[in-house]
This record gives sequence, structure tokens and C-alpha cells, in this order.
Amino acid sequence: MKRKTLAVIIILSALTVLLSVSGLMSGSVRLSLREALSGLFTGEGSAGVIVGKLRLPRVLGALLSGIALSTAGVLLQSATGNDLCSPNVTGMNAGSGLLVMAVLCFLPSLIPIIPVFAFFGSLLAVTLVILIGESVPAYGRKTTVILAGVAVGALFNAGISFLSQAYPDVLGSYVFFSTGGFSGVRLSELPVPALIILLCFVLSFVLAPSLELFCLGDELAANSGVNVRRTRISALLLASALTAASVSYAGLLGFVGLIVPHMAGRLVGRKIRLLLPVSALAGASLCVLSDLLGRTLFAPSEVSAGVFLNLLGAPFFIFLLLRRKKDNA
Repeated sequence: MKRKTLAVIIILSALTVLLSVSGLMSGSVRLSLREALSGLFTGEGSAGVIVGKLRLPRVLGALLSGIALSTAGVLLQSATGNDLCSPNVTGMNAGSGLLVMAVLCFLPSLIPIIPVFAFFGSLLAVTLVILIGESVPAYGRKTTVILAGVAVGALFNAGISFLSQAYPDVLGSYVFFSTGGFSGVRLSELPVPALIILLCFVLSFVLAPSLELFCLGDELAANSGVNVRRTRISALLLASALTAASVSYAGLLGFVGLIVPHMAGRLVGRKIRLLLPVSALAGASLCVLSDLLGRTLFAPSEVSAGVFLNLLGAPFFIFLLLRRKKDNA
């Protein structure tokens, strides 16, 4: 590993720890570092309640979502060859969200296995997008994937809106769910998503050597010994599982999977074995920072982390579109 890459990982790791500790200290009630750490490790007194019941779940949820969505972004962009792909752009977020809503409305007894339904919703969305993309000539396929993702996402979001209005008591706040955030996360919700996210993150490194050859094109990758179809499907399955795990407790967070892989690529290049850990750390930091800003800038009022991510992501997406148009001119 190059010294630059190692330095980037060390700096991002330190930043992630710093932001996480700040997340335990900051909020409507400001805690000192000593109080926050005491509340974290002893669970005693008011600091123990504030940290253990309220802030720790938020910080852990943000860390996990950052890892999940940024890793999913790396996998999607590598598997499709489209640097504009991300879980929300391809409709995966909305697909997961629709099945989560369906379970909450019609099958509440199955709430403990919501991540499973979220996975199939995500997988359904990306399958539809890929099938639509495959139906057009190769020269227009990359653009069609984006347009198909927007259409599929709009369709599933319409379903979410319908269910939220038809069953208003099921979801405490549709606005919160549709933008995403961590204020309602409970520790009891995190073990299953955490297991899924960490397992998929490890498996991503198994696919990395094959995915790195995709930049040569499918034909050359196949000639190099890569089973292109199996590798692409495996990457999409992992991205679906990662997205679903995040959506199951944090809602429809947007643009993490778009922004972070590009940031990481600027720092360490496009080698996927380096992109994965750097993206995971950057994504974790970004989500924790967004949550921290949301509960401190306008205290005692609160803005969900998803709002800040959308404020960052939408202009970034437009920038990438304009840059692509310039490159193709």
C-alpha cells in the first residue's frame, strides 16, 4: 500500500472517531468528553441515559449507513461501468422503502425480518433498471440506466406515498422516512443490519479483483478469466443487501453512494481494493457529520441527516452530468 493511501486511511479513521465522539457529546444537552465517555461505559446517571439510549444508536446507525451506501455505490459504479450509479439513482432506495412500508402496513408480525423484505425490494428495483438498460443499444445503455432508475424510483416512491396516506398511523413521519435520518434509531434495530453490512463489506473485497478488470470492457475481462455475468450479478446482490440494511432503519438516505466513491477516487484512484476501505470511512464520516449538523445547527429544533445529504448530493449530481456532457462534446 502506498504511503499516500495509508495516510488517507489514517486521517479518515481519525476523522471518523473524532466525529463519532462529537456525536456522543453534542445535542440539545451538551456533555463534556468525560461525561460522554462515562455515560457510554457506565450507563449511569442522566449522561448514561442520553448517551446510551439516544446518541449512541444514532452514531452507530450513521456509521453503518455510511459504510453500506458508499460500498454499494462503489459496487454499482464498477459493475455497470456508469459513474452516475448509486442506490438512490437506480431506485434501490425506493424499492427497499416500498417493501418496508408494505410490511409495516400489512404484515406487522414480520417486522423483525424487515431487512429481508427491504433486500428483495432493492433487488427488484435494480433488476428492472438493468433489464431496461439491456433493452437498448450499447451506445445508449449508460444513459438509459440513469433514466430508468429515475422512472423506477418515481414509481416506487409513489407506492410509498400511497401507503403512507392510506395507513397514516403506521409511519410516524413519511417526510422523515423519505429523506432519511437517525433520530429514531434504537440499538435493538441494529444487530441484524450491522451483520449484513459487515458481511457484505467483506465479500466486496472478494469481488474486487474481478471488478477491477471491468474497466477493460466485458469482452477483455472475460478473456482475462472473469465470469462477467456472475461477477456483475454478485455485485448487484451485495449492493442490494447493503442498501436494504440501511433503509430498514434509516429511511431513504440519498446520494451517499454517489458522492463518496468519487471523493475516494480523487484521493486514492480507481483501484477497487483501495476504494472500498476509503469509501467506507468517508461515507461513515459523512453520515455522522450530517446527523451532527442536523441536531446542532438549529437546536433545540432538528433537521434530519437526509436533508444535508440531499443538499450536498443534488448539486454534485448536476456537476457530474455537466462534466460528462463536456467530456463527450
